[in-house]
Amino acid sequence: MRHFLVRLTNIGLRGTTLVSKFLLIFLLARYLEPSDLGLYGLLTVTISYALFFLGLDFYVYTSREILKSDQDVRGRLLKSQVALWSVLYSVFLPLTLSLFVLELLPWNLLPWFLCLLVLEHLAQELNRLLVALSRQLVASWILFFRAGAWCFAVVVLMHTESEYRVLETVLAGWIIGALFALVIGFSVIARSGMGGWTQSVDWQWVRKGIRIALPMLVATLALRGLYTIDRYWFEQLVGLDVLGAYVLFIGMCNALLSFMDAGVFTFLYPGLIAANANHDAHAFREKFRQMFKQTSVLVLVFSLIAWFVIDPLLRWLDRPLYLEYQYLFGWLLLANALFVMSMVPNFGLYARGHDKPLIVSHLTGFIVFVIVTASFAPFTPELAVPFGLIAGFGFILFWKAFQFYRLTPADWR
Repeated sequence: MRHFLVRLTNIGLRGTTLVSKFLLIFLLARYLEPSDLGLYGLLTVTISYALFFLGLDFYVYTSREILKSDQDVRGRLLKSQVALWSVLYSVFLPLTLSLFVLELLPWNLLPWFLCLLVLEHLAQELNRLLVALSRQLVASWILFFRAGAWCFAVVVLMHTESEYRVLETVLAGWIIGALFALVIGFSVIARSGMGGWTQSVDWQWVRKGIRIALPMLVATLALRGLYTIDRYWFEQLVGLDVLGAYVLFIGMCNALLSFMDAGVFTFLYPGLIAANANHDAHAFREKFRQMFKQTSVLVLVFSLIAWFVIDPLLRWLDRPLYLEYQYLFGWLLLANALFVMSMVPNFGLYARGHDKPLIVSHLTGFIVFVIVTASFAPFTPELAVPFGLIAGFGFILFWKAFQFYRLTPADWR
C-alpha cells in the first residue's frame, strides 16, 4: 500500500508538472508572437543540449556504481563527480559564447542562458541521483519545482497582468523554480547519511567513468541532436514565425515522454538493473513485460487524446498561423510515439550492460534523420524535418528491439 501511495503521489506530481507546462506553452502561444515562442523553443533545446557537455553523461556510470556501492563510500564517488563537473564547466561554459557570436541566439539572452544552464544542470543531476537511489518521490518534488510550480505562477501573472506578457517573465520564473529545486535536492542529499565526503577525489575512478561514459555521450548527443537540430533546421527552412507553431506542437508531443518517465520508467528501470545484477531472470522478465505493456497502452491513449483535442485548443488560441500548420501535429505525434516506444528495449539493453547497440542505433538514427530531412527539404520544406524525425526514430526503435531480442536469452525476455 505504501508503495502504491508513493507511486500515486509521484504520478500526481509529474502529472501536475505536465499540466503546468501545457498551460504555459499554450499561454505563450496565445500572448506572445509566434517568433517569440520560436525563440523560446530555440533557447530551451539549446540549454537541454548543452547540459550533456557539462555533465558528460557521467551519470550513466555513476548510477550503476552508486547502486552497487556501500553507503560509507558513496559520498566520495559523488565528490569525485563534482570535481569532474568543475573541470567541464571551465572548458565548456566559455565555449557556449560561440552560439551568440555565430548569431544562433541573440546577445540579450546571454545572461539568462548562462544562469539557466548552470541551474538546470545541477537540478537535473540531483534528480537523476535521487532516482538511482530509489527516492522517486523526492525526485518528483524537485522536478515539480524545477519545471512545474513556476509555470503556474507565470501563467497567472501573464494572464492577469498584460505588462508581464514578455519572454523575460518566463525566464525569471524558470530561474526561481530551479533554485527551489536545488534547495530541496541538496538538503535531502545532506541528510542521506552517505559517508566518504572527507576522502580525496578518486581521479582514477573518474577516468574509468569517462572511458565508459564517453561512448554513451556520443550516442546521446546524436539522439538528442535530433530534437535540437530539428528546431534550427526547421527555422532555416520555413522561418521563425512558423517555428513557433512547430515548438507548440512538439511541446505537446514531448509531454508523453515526461509522463512515461513519471509513471513507468523511473519505477521499473532500477528494478531491471537490480535483477540483472542479481542474475534473476524471472524478475527481469517481469519488469520488462510490465514496461512494454504500460508503455504501449499509455502511448496509444495519449496519442488518441492529443489527436482529438488539438483542434479545439488551437481555435481557442485564436492565431490563424497555428491552425494553418495544424497538419504538422500528426506527423510529430507519430515521431514521438516511435521515440517513446524505443525506450523499452533501450532500458532492457542498458540494464543488461549492452551499451554498444545503443550507441550504434543513436548514431545511425541521426544519420538517417539528416539524410531524409535533406532529401525532402527541396520538395516539401514544412514536412522535411517531421519526415526526418519519423525515419530516424523508426530506425532507432527497430534496431534496439532487434538487438535486445538477439542479445537477450529467451528466459530473460
